[in-house]
Amino acid sequence: MFLKKIFDYGKKEEQVIENIKKHLELLCNACDLFHSAMEENDKNLVGEVVDSERKGDSIRREIIANIYAGAFLPYLRPDLCRFAEIVDRVFDFLQETALNYLEVKLPEHIRDECVRVAFLNARMCEILLISFEAMLNGEDLREKALAIRIYEKRIDDMEFSIIRDLRQIPVDDFWQGRLLADFVSGITSISDAMEDAGDHLQIINVCMKS
Repeated sequence: MFLKKIFDYGKKEEQVIENIKKHLELLCNACDLFHSAMEENDKNLVGEVVDSERKGDSIRREIIANIYAGAFLPYLRPDLCRFAEIVDRVFDFLQETALNYLEVKLPEHIRDECVRVAFLNARMCEILLISFEAMLNGEDLREKALAIRIYEKRIDDMEFSIIRDLRQIPVDDFWQGRLLADFVSGITSISDAMEDAGDHLQIINVCMKS
């Protein structure tokens, strides 16, 4: 593993790496679950997404606890903690969006577009996990970072299209209208946070090689 070529690290470092990978794998699974919930219109899967957020929060606390206990060199610790916090923010957006999905009434064409956004979010998460594993092996992350940005740009474009369509929908109930707007904002914010995570992973990669 590339990290072992840089430092001779011990159990604390190994535990952090294992937990970061577990954190990302759990997030990928949660994104897939939410996509399935929307695609199959199965709101029972939302409970599993919420459970994943709770598990993710526990893993994040363990990552940060091990870092503060002395894992890795001091100059790397803030960036590793920040990365774990950004991934946790993705979980938060996903949980909030999944809970809103239980209540929101989506017009069919808006729902179809949101299913596609959920699919792209899941693929972005896969690339983020692949990027982390590539970093551990000392690989260049530029192509993977570009792929994440391309997905994020595509979701941004879809968001503008969805919002344009939303403006044409008559709303009789203020709270349903707000819930609909919050849902669209939430599902598209997931990709923004994942792009931030990908960018921060590059910072960590550069720091490790400097």
